[in-house]
Amino acid sequence: MRWFGRGAQAEAQHAEVFEVTYSEAEWRERLTPQQYYVLREHGTERAGTSPLDDEKRAGTFVCAGCELPLFSSETKYDSGTGWPSFWAPLDNAVGTSEDNSWFATRTEVHCRRCGGHLGHVFEDGPPPTGLRYCMNGVAMAFAPAEGASGNA
Repeated sequence: MRWFGRGAQAEAQHAEVFEVTYSEAEWRERLTPQQYYVLREHGTERAGTSPLDDEKRAGTFVCAGCELPLFSSETKYDSGTGWPSFWAPLDNAVGTSEDNSWFATRTEVHCRRCGGHLGHVFEDGPPPTGLRYCMNGVAMAFAPAEGASGNA
C-alpha cells in the first residue's frame, strides 16, 4: 500500500543505491509485515503502540532493517506525541528527503545504510538542537547498554 502522493518520491528514493540492499522478497522475509509497511512502504505506525516510546534504559536504538545504530538513549525525550522522539541522531546514521504527502511538506528521515523509512524530523524539539526526530518504533530495535538496568 502506498500513501497518497508518495508513489514517485518513494520510487526515486528506492532507486538510490544503499550499502544494504535486498530484493522485495528478501525484505519481506527479513521483516515483520508491520516493519515492511513502515520501512519499505513509508507507512506510519499508530501513535502510542510502540514499547520503544516508553523505553528508558541506557542504550542505542538501531535500524530494524539493517541494525545500523541510529539514536542514543541520551538524546531521547518524551515529546508527548506517542512516538519515540529524539533531539539528534548519531553521526552518519540517517539521511533526509522532502516528503510532500498529506498536503504538507515535511522532512522524511531514513536509514542512511538501507534506506528504510524511519519517520520525520520537525523544528519543534528541545534544546540543544530544537529538532524533534519523530520515529516509528517498529522501524527500530533497542540495544541496551552493557549493564543497563531498569525496565522499559
